[in-house]
Amino acid sequence: MRTKMRIMGFSAAAVKPLNEGAAAELGAELLGEGIIFMTACSCLMLEYWRHQLQHLRKEKERRVAREELRGEVGHLGLALEELQAQVHAAPTQLALEELRAQLQEVRAVLCLQDVPPASPAEPESEE
Repeated sequence: MRTKMRIMGFSAAAVKPLNEGAAAELGAELLGEGIIFMTACSCLMLEYWRHQLQHLRKEKERRVAREELRGEVGHLGLALEELQAQVHAAPTQLALEELRAQLQEVRAVLCLQDVPPASPAEPESEE
Protein backbone atom coordinates (compact mmCIF):
# COMPACT_ATOMS: atom_id res chain seq x y z
CA MET A 1 0.00 0.00 0.00
CA ARG A 2 2.88 2.34 0.80
CA THR A 3 4.41 1.66 -2.63
CA LYS A 4 1.07 2.34 -4.33
CA MET A 5 0.68 5.58 -2.39
CA ARG A 6 4.21 6.70 -3.31
CA ILE A 7 3.62 5.89 -7.00
CA MET A 8 0.43 7.96 -6.92
CA GLY A 9 2.30 10.85 -5.30
CA PHE A 10 0.79 10.78 -1.79
CA SER A 11 2.60 10.77 1.51
CA ALA A 12 2.91 7.19 2.66
CA ALA A 13 3.96 7.91 6.27
CA ALA A 14 0.59 7.45 7.97
CA VAL A 15 -0.79 4.36 6.29
CA LYS A 16 -2.49 1.92 8.60
CA PRO A 17 -1.88 -1.76 7.99
CA LEU A 18 -4.42 -3.65 5.86
CA ASN A 19 -6.19 -6.78 6.94
CA GLU A 20 -5.04 -10.06 5.46
CA GLY A 21 -7.78 -10.37 2.77
CA ALA A 22 -7.36 -6.81 1.49
CA ALA A 23 -3.57 -7.19 1.41
CA ALA A 24 -3.87 -10.45 -0.57
CA GLU A 25 -6.31 -8.84 -3.01
CA LEU A 26 -4.07 -5.79 -3.46
CA GLY A 27 -1.00 -8.02 -3.91
CA ALA A 28 -2.77 -10.16 -6.52
CA GLU A 29 -3.87 -7.04 -8.38
CA LEU A 30 -0.32 -5.65 -8.29
CA LEU A 31 1.12 -8.98 -9.43
CA GLY A 32 -1.41 -9.21 -12.31
CA GLU A 33 -0.64 -5.68 -13.46
CA GLY A 34 3.09 -6.43 -13.24
CA ILE A 35 2.67 -9.57 -15.37
CA ILE A 36 0.62 -7.67 -17.95
CA PHE A 37 3.19 -4.85 -18.00
CA MET A 38 6.11 -7.29 -18.41
CA THR A 39 4.25 -9.17 -21.18
CA ALA A 40 3.54 -5.91 -23.02
CA CYS A 41 7.18 -4.80 -22.66
CA SER A 42 8.38 -8.20 -23.90
CA CYS A 43 6.07 -8.00 -26.92
CA LEU A 44 7.32 -4.50 -27.71
CA MET A 45 10.95 -5.60 -27.42
CA LEU A 46 10.37 -8.68 -29.59
CA GLU A 47 8.59 -6.58 -32.22
CA TYR A 48 11.44 -4.06 -32.17
CA TRP A 49 14.05 -6.81 -32.60
CA ARG A 50 12.02 -8.43 -35.38
CA HIS A 51 11.75 -5.08 -37.14
CA GLN A 52 15.52 -4.50 -36.78
CA LEU A 53 16.32 -7.97 -38.16
CA GLN A 54 13.95 -7.41 -41.07
CA HIS A 55 15.54 -4.01 -41.73
CA LEU A 56 19.04 -5.54 -41.65
CA ARG A 57 17.95 -8.34 -44.01
CA LYS A 58 16.47 -5.85 -46.47
CA GLU A 59 19.61 -3.71 -46.27
CA LYS A 60 21.76 -6.76 -46.98
CA GLU A 61 19.56 -7.65 -49.97
CA ARG A 62 19.88 -4.09 -51.26
CA ARG A 63 23.64 -4.21 -50.82
CA VAL A 64 23.86 -7.52 -52.70
CA ALA A 65 21.61 -6.19 -55.48
CA ARG A 66 23.73 -3.04 -55.69
CA GLU A 67 26.92 -5.10 -55.99
CA GLU A 68 25.32 -7.28 -58.68
CA LEU A 69 24.31 -4.15 -60.59
CA ARG A 70 27.82 -2.73 -60.26
CA GLY A 71 29.26 -5.99 -61.60
CA GLU A 72 26.79 -5.98 -64.47
CA VAL A 73 27.57 -2.33 -65.25
CA GLY A 74 31.29 -3.16 -65.25
CA HIS A 75 30.69 -6.12 -67.56
CA LEU A 76 28.55 -3.99 -69.87
CA GLY A 77 31.24 -1.28 -69.83
CA LEU A 78 33.84 -3.80 -70.98
CA ALA A 79 31.49 -5.11 -73.66
CA LEU A 80 30.86 -1.52 -74.79
CA GLU A 81 34.57 -0.80 -75.03
CA GLU A 82 35.08 -3.98 -77.03
CA LEU A 83 32.25 -3.07 -79.39
CA GLN A 84 33.59 0.46 -79.78
CA ALA A 85 37.00 -0.95 -80.65
CA GLN A 86 35.38 -3.22 -83.22
CA VAL A 87 33.44 -0.31 -84.66
CA HIS A 88 36.57 1.82 -84.93
CA ALA A 89 38.53 -1.06 -86.45
CA ALA A 90 35.80 -2.11 -88.88
CA PRO A 91 35.89 1.04 -91.07
CA THR A 92 39.66 0.81 -91.27
CA GLN A 93 39.52 -2.82 -92.36
CA LEU A 94 36.76 -2.09 -94.85
CA ALA A 95 38.71 0.88 -96.20
CA LEU A 96 41.84 -1.30 -96.54
CA GLU A 97 39.90 -4.00 -98.34
CA GLU A 98 38.39 -1.41 -100.68
CA LEU A 99 41.83 0.06 -101.35
CA ARG A 100 43.22 -3.41 -102.08
CA ALA A 101 40.37 -4.10 -104.48
CA GLN A 102 40.96 -0.77 -106.21
CA LEU A 103 44.71 -1.44 -106.32
CA GLN A 104 44.07 -4.81 -107.96
CA GLU A 105 41.76 -3.17 -110.47
CA VAL A 106 44.39 -0.54 -111.25
CA ARG A 107 47.06 -3.21 -111.61
CA ALA A 108 44.79 -5.18 -113.90
CA VAL A 109 44.15 -2.11 -116.04
CA LEU A 110 47.84 -1.23 -116.11
CA CYS A 111 48.81 -4.76 -117.01
CA LEU A 112 46.39 -4.75 -119.90
CA GLN A 113 47.59 -1.39 -121.16
CA ASP A 114 51.31 -2.03 -120.72
CA VAL A 115 51.75 -5.35 -122.29
CA PRO A 116 55.43 -5.20 -123.21
CA PRO A 117 56.55 -6.74 -126.47
CA ALA A 118 59.63 -8.15 -124.75
CA SER A 119 59.71 -11.01 -122.37
CA PRO A 120 58.21 -10.37 -118.96
CA ALA A 121 61.34 -11.69 -117.18
CA GLU A 122 63.39 -8.59 -118.13
CA PRO A 123 62.59 -5.59 -116.02
CA GLU A 124 62.43 -2.31 -117.83
CA SER A 125 64.41 0.53 -116.43
CA GLU A 126 63.57 4.14 -116.89
CA GLU A 127 66.44 6.34 -117.81
